[in-house]
Amino acid sequence: MIGVFMSGFDSPLDNLKIASPCSANWSAMQGDERKRHCAECKLNVYNLSGMTRYDAENLLRLSEGRLCIRYVRRADGTILTQDCPVGWAKVKQKVSIFAAAAFSLVVSLFASIFIASIFSKKMRSHEPLMGAIAMPSPTQERRTGV
Repeated sequence: MIGVFMSGFDSPLDNLKIASPCSANWSAMQGDERKRHCAECKLNVYNLSGMTRYDAENLLRLSEGRLCIRYVRRADGTILTQDCPVGWAKVKQKVSIFAAAAFSLVVSLFASIFIASIFSKKMRSHEPLMGAIAMPSPTQERRTGV
């Protein structure tokens, strides 16, 4: 069971303290990623890191009495929430890097094809051709009107 103490700061997530750490196994509890029921203490345990910041703050503000919570605290001391801007920034950065790499690969591929086609045209224009001249047959001239 986890108790919560908060002071009068703007966001209840900014000064969150655990009164008594709980040893119950989250994985053994029934529920979803936001809320599970603890059979040991007979309370719901709320996963703040599985909620948006807005939902987590509202839960903490509106709770009365005993509240059990679960959360992940980052190295800088802030609580990780589902819509964490730092987490989204990392996702966006990874997608951006992947997109830039894919774009560079496509541009390189097209540039290589273009350069190869230029060199192949130059090579073909300098190749000498030999062979007997093919004169049009008289029947071909009549059909084409020449």
